[in-house]
Amino acid sequence: MYQIYNLIVILAAQIVKLLALFSPKMKLFVAGRKNVFSILKEKIQVTDRTIWFHAASLGEYEQGLPVIEKIKKQYPEHKIIVTFFSPSGYEVRKNNTIADVTLYLPLDTFSNAKKFLSLTHPDFVFFIKYEYWPNYLHELKKRNIKTYLISGIFRDNQAFFKWYGGLYRKALKSFNFFFVQNENSKKLANSIGLNNVMVSGDTRFDRVVSILERDNTLDYIEQFKNNTSTIVIGSSWPKDEELLVRYINTASNEVKFIIAPHNIKLEQISTLKNQIQKNTILYSEKENKSLSEYQVFIIDTIGILTKIYSYADIAYVGGGFGNPGVHNILEPATFGIPIVIGPNYSHFIEATALVNKKGCMSISNFEELKTTLDELVFNTNQRKEQGVICKNFILENKGATDLILKNL
Repeated sequence: MYQIYNLIVILAAQIVKLLALFSPKMKLFVAGRKNVFSILKEKIQVTDRTIWFHAASLGEYEQGLPVIEKIKKQYPEHKIIVTFFSPSGYEVRKNNTIADVTLYLPLDTFSNAKKFLSLTHPDFVFFIKYEYWPNYLHELKKRNIKTYLISGIFRDNQAFFKWYGGLYRKALKSFNFFFVQNENSKKLANSIGLNNVMVSGDTRFDRVVSILERDNTLDYIEQFKNNTSTIVIGSSWPKDEELLVRYINTASNEVKFIIAPHNIKLEQISTLKNQIQKNTILYSEKENKSLSEYQVFIIDTIGILTKIYSYADIAYVGGGFGNPGVHNILEPATFGIPIVIGPNYSHFIEATALVNKKGCMSISNFEELKTTLDELVFNTNQRKEQGVICKNFILENKGATDLILKNL
């Protein structure tokens, strides 16, 4: 199995190179890995002590950030290395200030794993939530480097729990300890002989709580809102927007809308704007405009959605009509506002919990969207009650970071 796995990785690398000729994302995936080892040789010296964090993408990075920040304070003499697998994580956070080195993780080949660990020589390694690369984990264990999983989550449909998952079960034995999100993950780990497991919760709650401590002011959003009830639509996809545009076009002029699409490609943004019949402005057009005169504000940039949620009276979080499902609902929840999402959320524990608590509402069609949003717009008491449910949900679940640090 190990030989077959390595052959598959090598073949996949060649396929990705071909795909890069046609896909901008794959082009970034390939090009970003070309200089990884030269960057490491330049930035990490033999005498440096390091700690390595790996995140699959942006969501995992944000999830691990509270731990990274506290580890950095606890070990100020160490250099922090952060790696990403996906361009959607690296390209957004490549200029972060928390890490000393941020780069793509080279593909999981035997030679890459040896070379990467020889250059980084970490004292500790943290994988965030998931991604289990057998060659890297085998080499970490061989070198006796302490390796941890934080905010881990296991599901019974994963390869570890199938008859064919022997290679991955073996890889898991490289971890010194697992900090998992829930009891079900612990039970699943125990079922395959892993007893070095603790339920510590989800560090994302600590991350979103910390958002409240920073300055979330955006003058142009304040000017646009102009003390008017505002619905913020975050990380929307075309399937979300089909319903939302219909609602916006028929909504009361006493309500304003801010749309931050998941993709900000020029063609998609232009199509979205042309479908909206109300006075609409783009973020890129905002200079020297009287923003209070507009009804719809489309954010054709990245990195400011979290701050925008602080101005919302209601939030719609997109992705719920696609696969695997809805995007991050914890960021709007921390500001104590009710949330509306699409029907695909069952893969996300926090979304399922908030729907059950009735702080978050799931809709499947336009009629349900209209009924739900109208009720929230015109029923102030209901809006406040559901916002409180969301706020309390965040506060009840914080503390995972301190628990992890205490038990390391």
